[in-house]
Amino acid sequence: QVRLVESGGGLVQPGGSLRLSCAASGFSPDYHGLGWFRQAPGKEREAVSCINMSDGHTYYTDSVKGRFTVSRDVAHNTQYLQMNSLEPEDTAVYYCAIGFDCTVRAAGMTYWGKGTLVTVSS
Repeated sequence: QVRLVESGGGLVQPGGSLRLSCAASGFSPDYHGLGWFRQAPGKEREAVSCINMSDGHTYYTDSVKGRFTVSRDVAHNTQYLQMNSLEPEDTAVYYCAIGFDCTVRAAGMTYWGKGTLVTVSS
């Protein structure tokens, strides 16, 4: 069975940093897109980043460019999201997801983790 386990969330002050991890297992090599999505209170789930596990190409939503960096460990089927200069607007539950390819559409991803909460507040 496919399992996605996120970790690394927590409470940080504005300007602080966190690193999220997503350990994946049990998925077919046909799946190449490893994405991070987030859902803030009262808002729709949105794409944050994606990395192609095969070629390493990365994608970011405009609001996190220059602040967040996604990386991969192919040998261990793990992706990381390094989040710097965090803002209150980044507060959300962050979800790891896998799909055939990277996509901004949450509906385009096949498997999801349970999420990890990131709270940015003074």
